[in-house]
Amino acid sequence: MVDRLANSEANTRRISIVENCFGAAGQPLTIPGRVLIGEGVLTKLCRKKPKARQFFLFNDILVYGNIVIQKKKYNKQHIIPLENVTIDSIQDEGDLRNGWLIKTPTKSFAVYAATATEKSEWMNHINKCVSDLLSKSGKTPSNEHAAVWVPDSEAAVCMRCQKAKFTPVNRRHHCRKCGFVVCGPCSEKRFLLPSQSSKPVRICDFCFELLSTGEMAACQPARSDSYSQCPKSPLNDVSDEEDEDSSD
Repeated sequence: MVDRLANSEANTRRISIVENCFGAAGQPLTIPGRVLIGEGVLTKLCRKKPKARQFFLFNDILVYGNIVIQKKKYNKQHIIPLENVTIDSIQDEGDLRNGWLIKTPTKSFAVYAATATEKSEWMNHINKCVSDLLSKSGKTPSNEHAAVWVPDSEAAVCMRCQKAKFTPVNRRHHCRKCGFVVCGPCSEKRFLLPSQSSKPVRICDFCFELLSTGEMAACQPARSDSYSQCPKSPLNDVSDEEDEDSSD
């Protein structure tokens, strides 16, 4: 079906509409062989709070952005190559239901659909697109992904030292390796994580120690299958927050 739609006028028109909705600030989306599979509004778990975002699933990329005017105007376009994506279901928790993790080497985050059926459809379509891409390219699924950041609201104090309380002056930060919310003193170190940035990024003291000694193990989910987290240790516990998307 995807091959049949690739060169159809209807598909070209749909992609053109998406491009126009993002305007001049968005990247061109029309390329030979690209097909718009589906679109919809998902709730993205952002740093401050959950926010509605418009998502577009193509056969090779996942695109999302802020909603300015529904079905007419979006901004802050993000493009994620699907061949780098893995997804994991998230257990329902309180008001956050029908969710899953979208994990890539550069950025990982949680999204939530309005219904269980919608969640199932999104996950099935994403998995099918990823599987088809990997099959055609001969590549293997990515086994590296960035940590999912713990939301600010889940940490009243630093998750590493367990002492520093967050205030307008003592700001929250996120460790780029484990995703913990941490204070400034617990996250003064920088370390090069090539999959995330070409420059050294903020990491917590605990992750810095493990990375520096080559003992860094894969981070495990912090609770159920939600957020990534490094094991506890006698070292100061840490996280960081300032650059996800400033609007997130």
